[in-house]
Amino acid sequence: MLSRFGFTNFGRRFVHSQLQPRVDIMLPPGTFSDRVALITGGGTGLGKAMATTISRLGATVALLSRKLDILQKTAEEISSETGNKVLALQADVRNPDAVKSAIDTCVSDVGLPSIVINNAAGNFISPTQRLSANAFKTIVDIVLLGTANVILDVGKRLINSRQGASFLAITTTYTNFGSGFVVPSAAAKSGVEALTMSLASEWGRYGMRFNAIAPGPIQTKGAFSRLDPTGKWSKQVLHRIPTGRLGQPLEIANLAAYLVSDYASWITGEIVTFDGGELPFSAGEFNHLTEVTDQEWDELEAMIRNVKGS
Repeated sequence: MLSRFGFTNFGRRFVHSQLQPRVDIMLPPGTFSDRVALITGGGTGLGKAMATTISRLGATVALLSRKLDILQKTAEEISSETGNKVLALQADVRNPDAVKSAIDTCVSDVGLPSIVINNAAGNFISPTQRLSANAFKTIVDIVLLGTANVILDVGKRLINSRQGASFLAITTTYTNFGSGFVVPSAAAKSGVEALTMSLASEWGRYGMRFNAIAPGPIQTKGAFSRLDPTGKWSKQVLHRIPTGRLGQPLEIANLAAYLVSDYASWITGEIVTFDGGELPFSAGEFNHLTEVTDQEWDELEAMIRNVKGS
């Protein structure tokens, strides 16, 4: 009987327009004109979008990643667009010595960062029983240990220099309840959120703020090639997003720029969910009833009225 009312045809009632909104930079020009921003994993995808936006708002940006050739190309591209200096720094965030060397270069060339965005990540889909111990460790080391390595190095320098800063991490919505098939990422990103909230409490006295953005699906080539190699998941996931579309890189870049700016100077210890409503929709027991037509609601109402007793 339930299939008669469309309950097995999940999501067919979403009728939102798939047209993408017109998005431009939100904050005023010059917002970061006196700032140095360090962004890990900034050569592609969301990192590149955030780096471009923050550079357009006046910051000197330092990009840190393992692949120097990609970083240099991105740095040149952003700098030619914005007119501001963009520094490419090669380092594996899993290696604290490499992180220290890269940040030494950053400090000597452009100064100590007052904005730090930990965006470097690793992830892929796999049944957990297929994972080797090394595969699990690799993801945790990049995501959690890598974030800690950057924060510890920059944070200690800031404390010694008596300077404040704003730290931002990019996590994920499945830290809330976990997720199969991306278990190392879920565990590591959950650790990053705990780190964020813990240091917001401990290091607030040094003038540092710590926040995180937990984005839902925002289509970027790098992430989707490992998480959705067939392209089927990104089509199915639209049925779980009330806004009816995937997010845009510039949308998360605007949110990131706001959170690391002085406009958000009283926001710290926050994990901001940014997913078009996917998380609450997926959690709601009866939210799938969006697929029921008006005619089917009439039939259901009649059936309910005919129920006798408790």
